[in-house]
Amino acid sequence: MKPVIKAFIFDAYGTLFDVHSVMEELEQYFPEKGQAISQTWRKKQVEYFFMRQIMDRYKPFDHVTRDSLIYAVKENGQNISAEALEKMLNAYRKLAHYDEVSDVLKRLQDKELIIFSNGSDNMLRPLIDYSGLGPLFTDVISADEIKQYKPSPAAYLHALQKAGVKREEVLFMSSNGWDISGAKSFGFNTAWINRNGLPVEELQLEPDAEYRDLSGILKWV
Repeated sequence: MKPVIKAFIFDAYGTLFDVHSVMEELEQYFPEKGQAISQTWRKKQVEYFFMRQIMDRYKPFDHVTRDSLIYAVKENGQNISAEALEKMLNAYRKLAHYDEVSDVLKRLQDKELIIFSNGSDNMLRPLIDYSGLGPLFTDVISADEIKQYKPSPAAYLHALQKAGVKREEVLFMSSNGWDISGAKSFGFNTAWINRNGLPVEELQLEPDAEYRDLSGILKWV
């Protein structure tokens, strides 16, 4: 028997929004390097906030995103101008959302719908406004509010307290395996949106459900 879910909490990057939708703009500045830079950009973004969390050297997500882009460009043997850097960072505030997202959210309008992201507010708000999805959400929560990145338990606790429900009344969704592991460890019900067909992380924290896109979460209603 599935629990009664009162709050559907969504990760943003990779779950609702395609982080690699910047690839076309990257190609304009770095011909034939856009895909490689995009892949490294995301990889280093995750590595850097993990490292900063562990080292207790917190910087907000916009700072991490800038640093990881600079690294990604250098790794691919390129240089980036100040103008190109700002344009690429602005493109991250205009990421495309996945095709099914709008329809799924509209079908859940009788529930509490929350975005909970490591993204800083100055990145998340423009992104959500640009997407047109803002009115469909009850709240947008940033880990920057307490300067504790997911998968820190403190980050999930912050989201839970703001949602005002019990742990067992939450369904947490992310495309990131590390995020699902963190949420499961904290005590949330978890649905892994496994868009890339990856294996489950070897952390003995299996997701409660696994879907290829967000459409699968409608089974929890």
